Amino acid sequence: MILNTFPYNPGHLMVAPYRHIANLQDLGDEEANELFDIIKKGLELLREVMAPMGFNVGLNLGKVAGAGMAEHIHTHIVPRWQGDTNFMPVLSDTKVLSDALISTYGKLKAKL
Repeated sequence: MILNTFPYNPGHLMVAPYRHIANLQDLGDEEANELFDIIKKGLELLREVMAPMGFNVGLNLGKVAGAGMAEHIHTHIVPRWQGDTNFMPVLSDTKVLSDALISTYGKLKAKL
């Protein structure tokens, strides 16, 4: 589990298997179970530390689907709050985050 350095929202985590693979179906049963268990732990960590109102959890499989690292699958966990989107990316290609990355990291690491 890693903290996304280019987050959509504060606390945006990514969970990746150790083995470099591009296809979800190439995961073995043990790897798939471990991946899902870590996703569940990430959700619980974010609930406890950041108290989001919801989550987006998903995979971008393949470059055309938005995968920045298409050769290594990873699952995104994005905490969400009511009203957390704003107009800044539309008008000025700028994102506004309510918490600095290093601050978010410190909070999550302390809880782990």
